Amino acid sequence: MLKAIGFALVWFGGLMIIPFAAYTADAGCAHSGPQTPRDIANKAGSNAAYFSPAPSADKLNLCNIHFHKNAEHKGPQFGLSGGQGKYGGWKCNAEIQSQQKADALAPITVPEHGCTNVQPGDTVEVHWVFSSCNVKPGAGLKSCVSNECANPQVRVEAAVFLLVNDDQAIDFSPFDYHANDAQSYQQPMQLPDATGAVEFLGSTTGPNYTEQSCSPYQVTWNVRPQCRALNINTLHKWCQQNVFEEHDAHGVRQLVTDVKLLAPIR
Repeated sequence: MLKAIGFALVWFGGLMIIPFAAYTADAGCAHSGPQTPRDIANKAGSNAAYFSPAPSADKLNLCNIHFHKNAEHKGPQFGLSGGQGKYGGWKCNAEIQSQQKADALAPITVPEHGCTNVQPGDTVEVHWVFSSCNVKPGAGLKSCVSNECANPQVRVEAAVFLLVNDDQAIDFSPFDYHANDAQSYQQPMQLPDATGAVEFLGSTTGPNYTEQSCSPYQVTWNVRPQCRALNINTLHKWCQQNVFEEHDAHGVRQLVTDVKLLAPIR
């Protein structure tokens, strides 16, 4: 059963006070829809709950960008266990880390107002959150809804990176939001390459949810299977100033493995 709890919503590990889907699951997950995160290489799932997949990202409004320390999902190139706890999850594979120079993975001094809890050698999973509501990007899930649109279709585009102190690595700045009045929808300047991305129906994530306490919220996911090297200095620069008020990495929800809690990947 679902029960109303007022207007509190836990979203990707943060508590937001908003008028969106003000329900939470009773103890247990017997009546929950498909959950996230998952092993994207395993297509098995027997959760019968279904909702229409959200439109493609270019037909929705970008409402939030944030990132998690270690990957929430498990994938072909990020299958090294990060353990349990708030910052558990999955790390980029050892062979990928070994391809980077030792000095590129050495700790650095975090710049003032940079990302407070990451260093070279860390894995991060970045989420670009899109909403069917007519909204503009901002802080937290409250930016994905409005008084006139309280139950949007939500899509998350996700990519996993190994942070390195290397100017030759990927620059994060092109993935940020840039206001453009000529566009029909609020969009990032670009998204990471989506070659081989795995799309599936799931839920919200974050360390407040488990296989015993499930998320009731519906999200269409598109997760890239690669672990790519990202220049940590460009991520620090983004943390110093962004419209999403993001300054550090969020915690992770542990992997969901019970097939009854997973949608089949088609």
